[in-house]
Amino acid sequence: MALTDHHDVFIGSTGDGWTFVVLNRPIRNAAHILTGAGFTAREHQGRTLYLLPPETAEDSHERAGVAAYGLMAHTLDLVDLAWTTSQHGAPSREPDVTIRFTDNAVTATAATGQADAVLVQYDFIPAGAKQQYTLPPGLGERDALSAVVRAEAHLYSDGISVRIDLGIATTQDIPPTPSRPGAAPAPPPTTQVQRRSR
Repeated sequence: MALTDHHDVFIGSTGDGWTFVVLNRPIRNAAHILTGAGFTAREHQGRTLYLLPPETAEDSHERAGVAAYGLMAHTLDLVDLAWTTSQHGAPSREPDVTIRFTDNAVTATAATGQADAVLVQYDFIPAGAKQQYTLPPGLGERDALSAVVRAEAHLYSDGISVRIDLGIATTQDIPPTPSRPGAAPAPPPTTQVQRRSR
């Protein structure tokens, strides 16, 4: 299972600036909601992706927000980690926190003491170098994703800019559909929206 497969709806960004939506179960009117918000549907390795090309953060923020609110009428199991929709600061400004997913770890770099404190609160541990953090080894993918979602929401609500690097360079690198066609991911123990306030 890939990072994008744990929730009904996953909203993310590629390294080259595309915003994407992955649906992991059929959702009524989803295609209409997403294309109505400006996303384009594209088949990719066994799944339909909904894509927004690189544009201003304000435009992406508005389009993704319209889509997310429309989808939330049908499911609250939604994760939004798209850096392309963030309106914090100028696009050229480095974020205060960068969180990166790799094959083997989730790491974070913090530029302020306030950001350090928030990361530690969500189970990130110092990784040797100053202001470098990692999630504990052996943490399951779903638990790591949950820790990142909670940390990102807290940072965002405190006005600390965050960029999430999902380790997906281009739309071609978005993981294929899970190997068991038709099998839906296991629902979370409690249904809740895992999405930052915008």
